Amino acid sequence: MKTKITFLIAFVFLGSNIVKAQGNEEDLNTLSIFSEYAKAKNYDAAYEPWLEVKSQCPKLNIAIYVYGERLLKSFIKKSEGNKRDEYQEDLLDLYDEWLKHFSKSKSGKNETGKILAIKAQTMIDYKLADNETIYDVYDMAFTNDPQSFKSPKGLYNYFKIYFGLYKENNSNVSLEKLFEKYEELTEKFEFEMEAYTSKLDLLLKKEKNNDPISARELRNKKVYEVNMVACDTYLNNLNAIVAKESTCENLIPLYRKNFDKFKSDTVWLNRAASRMDSKDCSDDPLFVELVEALHQLNPSANSAYYLGLLNDKKGKTKLAINYYNESIKLETSDLKKAKTLYKIALKFKKSRQYSQSRSYALKALKFQPSMGSAYLLIGNLYASSANNCGTSQFEKRAIYWLAAKEAKKASAVDASVRRIARKTALSYEGRAPSKTDIFSEAMGGKIISIKCWIGKSIKVPSL
Repeated sequence: MKTKITFLIAFVFLGSNIVKAQGNEEDLNTLSIFSEYAKAKNYDAAYEPWLEVKSQCPKLNIAIYVYGERLLKSFIKKSEGNKRDEYQEDLLDLYDEWLKHFSKSKSGKNETGKILAIKAQTMIDYKLADNETIYDVYDMAFTNDPQSFKSPKGLYNYFKIYFGLYKENNSNVSLEKLFEKYEELTEKFEFEMEAYTSKLDLLLKKEKNNDPISARELRNKKVYEVNMVACDTYLNNLNAIVAKESTCENLIPLYRKNFDKFKSDTVWLNRAASRMDSKDCSDDPLFVELVEALHQLNPSANSAYYLGLLNDKKGKTKLAINYYNESIKLETSDLKKAKTLYKIALKFKKSRQYSQSRSYALKALKFQPSMGSAYLLIGNLYASSANNCGTSQFEKRAIYWLAAKEAKKASAVDASVRRIARKTALSYEGRAPSKTDIFSEAMGGKIISIKCWIGKSIKVPSL
């Protein structure tokens, strides 16, 4: 089942201030006529004036290309045969003209990557080229202007097509090249997600502090959430594609073969260590060599984290924690700090050190308030302790109210986990004492103090 995600981007045009000075009165009038028809989706009436202004004055206004794309796609949808082919060719030509005349935004930012990515997606949608040609367009976008190539769907299709080329017989795409492309695009996804997350966290902090939030900020919040979900969805899809190739059986021989060649390359070492860690290949001796080489060359947040992981596996918990903490100190990005802290929290959960796990999850939330997964983790820790904490059956089941509260927090701050968080909260509430239980135990409105590692109080709902 394919997930459709709408990727929202603010796109403003047709302001009088972006009309080029060389446009004469007749051209401006024609532009006005065509744009009014186009805004009303009367593309038949818009076609002739659009064609005229595009031909006579292609640099007049970006609306020629924005509305022109919509116009041609409408004609493609309604036509067939040779006529449909003509409109499709016109559409590809339009993107080339767009690049020629409006490759930069009003503010002067390069938009070559964005336009080329749109062109490549159009080639896919209408099956206008083979995979190699489409890949070349995507690659041109990513190589020349990765900053404006932001579309999660486009980035995903870029890799999907590359993977298809890798799978072809007599392919020039090696497994090594495939992993390199995978790492590049994963880093790009993470970069875009970090940008949206930073903006969202600022708004969440304002809400928490009861600072006034404008209508524009509320709209932006929705945009950030939608884009974060899109990035998360397509990144997961990308991971699913490469999962069968990215195994320890493939990774270890590949990285072993190239280790001597790249043992002084911090980027390669970091990517190799990251991939082996994510695929649970860290028990192999090669992982130790990668980490030690990385830390010796350039002690970093990542290398310190991996050293912590190695010592954790050896049972040297105290030394592991020291390295984990060093990792946090070395990291400069708040979001990456949060990510590392969350990883540490998961490690402690796995070893059933629940108090430590919660502590690191809470630290993660200080750096990234929108990290819903951290709230879900804390909720899971509470739920997992329900049978071991509390002095009575009622108290044990009451712990699920605490767990549900954390799941609701996750739902409130993180759109990417909202659905699962809501289901999880309902599940926890279903395990908590019922109204009948509250009545029979005469507990309505009372405060329950949960000791053990949780150390929290719960107010029983009043009947």
